[in-house]
Amino acid sequence: MQTSGRAIAAGVHLFTALGAVVALLAARAVIAHDWEGLFAWLGVALIIDGADGPLARSVNVTSRLPGFSGERLDWIIDYLTYVFIPAMALVEAGFLPGVGGLAVAGLVLTSSLYHFCDVSNKSDDGCFVGFPAIWNIVAFYCFAIGFSSTLTIVLTVILVVLTFVPLKWVHPVRSRWLRSWTAVATLIWTVAAITVVATGLPASWPLQLILGAIAIYGIAVSVAHGMAR
Repeated sequence: MQTSGRAIAAGVHLFTALGAVVALLAARAVIAHDWEGLFAWLGVALIIDGADGPLARSVNVTSRLPGFSGERLDWIIDYLTYVFIPAMALVEAGFLPGVGGLAVAGLVLTSSLYHFCDVSNKSDDGCFVGFPAIWNIVAFYCFAIGFSSTLTIVLTVILVVLTFVPLKWVHPVRSRWLRSWTAVATLIWTVAAITVVATGLPASWPLQLILGAIAIYGIAVSVAHGMAR
């Protein structure tokens, strides 16, 4: 029984590790300028990231494989798929052009390392503290709405600065404040994002409106939550 339990725990870790393979496939899509393929693979990475935590807790991987850190493994995969690949895509697609664009991409990479290593980057009520390095979502908006390079650079620099500002950002699933409303917004966003990837980038104007409205909702909820504390 103990051996089978360890094998199950190892299987969960292997499932998490598949995110590295997905990151490679996403990188190949960037090189090929296959932007729909890129975000399809990043979507698969999101699914893995959302599923591996509950799976790990359900089989109690920590007690069954105490010498292996699934949390560290998850951080490595998240850095690749949430930060490195999106930054690479923004440079390769021309949203962060030239030497200046490379410098801004460098800020994305280094500020995100700070966020990942900050032991207080999550609050007790399930929120992120500081901008949560969701550069995959930022990149998706740049492609879906068709931001100019100037707007992308300005937005990126602002978000890099906000990485170091201890403001709370509501998590789409874990934050308890207005959880039901946020869950509905997350579901709508997911359907819209899948539709965008399936129909091609940039998104049609109705889908752009939906994506924009949900982004405004997320920012407004985060600000309101911070003011309510």
